[in-house]
Amino acid sequence: MKIAIQSADFDVSIELAKLRAAHRNIGAVVSFVGTVREMGATTALSRMELEHYPGMTERSLEKIVQRAMGRWQITDVVVIHRIGMLSVSDQIVLVAVASQHRQTAFNACEFIMDYLKTEAPFWKKEMNDDDGQWVDTREVDLHALRKWKIK
Repeated sequence: MKIAIQSADFDVSIELAKLRAAHRNIGAVVSFVGTVREMGATTALSRMELEHYPGMTERSLEKIVQRAMGRWQITDVVVIHRIGMLSVSDQIVLVAVASQHRQTAFNACEFIMDYLKTEAPFWKKEMNDDDGQWVDTREVDLHALRKWKIK
């Protein structure tokens, strides 16, 4: 498992190659890359500021990954999340899941991303040319999370 919080960009190809090289028994790697989009919740964006709570954020991400590993037979996971000031089109997050079977990797990757969006202690400030606005958890993200709740 790799969990990293960093200001520097990441190279998806390198991260996936490392993940694959570490395990000979994987049949699938599913990855998700989130980027800063031009349109925020209420306004056009020029950049986004991301903050976190050091130590707490890493532990939160580890718990999310451990929950996924308890639910599916996952071989390995990489989660890299950027912080600091990011511009439109910059990469924010990489979640990559390796497993023996593709459906397991798809489900686990989506699960990790849904929990990351709602439960990891990150704060986002969407900035335009004039000012900025801190972003609350969106209803669409909470709705996505509900499908994973055990009834």
